[in-house]
Amino acid sequence: MDFGLTERLFAEFFGTMFLVILGNGAVANTELKNTKGTHTGWLNIAFGYGAGVGIPAMAFGQISAHINPAFTLGLATVNDFPWAEVIPYISVQLMGAIVGQIILVWMYKPYFDATRDVDAIFAPFATNDAANSRLNGMINEGFGTFVLVFAAMAIGAVPEYKPVAGLTLGILVASLVTSMGGATGPALNPARDLGPRLVHAFYPLKYKGSSHWSYALVPIIAPIMGAIVATVLYTMIFK
Repeated sequence: MDFGLTERLFAEFFGTMFLVILGNGAVANTELKNTKGTHTGWLNIAFGYGAGVGIPAMAFGQISAHINPAFTLGLATVNDFPWAEVIPYISVQLMGAIVGQIILVWMYKPYFDATRDVDAIFAPFATNDAANSRLNGMINEGFGTFVLVFAAMAIGAVPEYKPVAGLTLGILVASLVTSMGGATGPALNPARDLGPRLVHAFYPLKYKGSSHWSYALVPIIAPIMGAIVATVLYTMIFK
């Protein structure tokens, strides 16, 4: 069944919103004070982001489930997606991320208010390199997104994998968080980082520190570069 642009944009909006609520929600549950999941650890966060990608992929995969501007731009670069729809797709992905983060703040507002560690408050919003190195962030985000997009294209190319593609992508993202996430977060997705970072900057939280805008271009540029290299290389080799 073919879906029109409007239906596909709604799918992208809700898919990205669910990604942020489930993924960043796992971070909030782990990092904020007095939650039921305080200090449950990195595996809890990895599971949250795995579900955050896997659930939208299974729910909206038959309609549209890029939920990532880097993936959209990568597909357009190899003519697997129309350039005329790139800006609408990225716009609704960013809006979905913003709305998802605002909902998340509402859900965890008492715990944000109880937390005085500004780094713990920032963690459920966006990423920042643990070594305070933008170069390290570029390497980590770039290669991480390359693996994500290259593998996603390979999974999507096998008809037999279609029924379990969403589950497979969820496992992939959870694996990336556990293996490469210690350095930056990670983002692997410009909308997932920029939308929540904007919410952090403008939402009136009780104990709010820096939004780390000096780092903000890294999780935008590096995932886009990684995705474009992945789509071009995959297309050259396998198509």
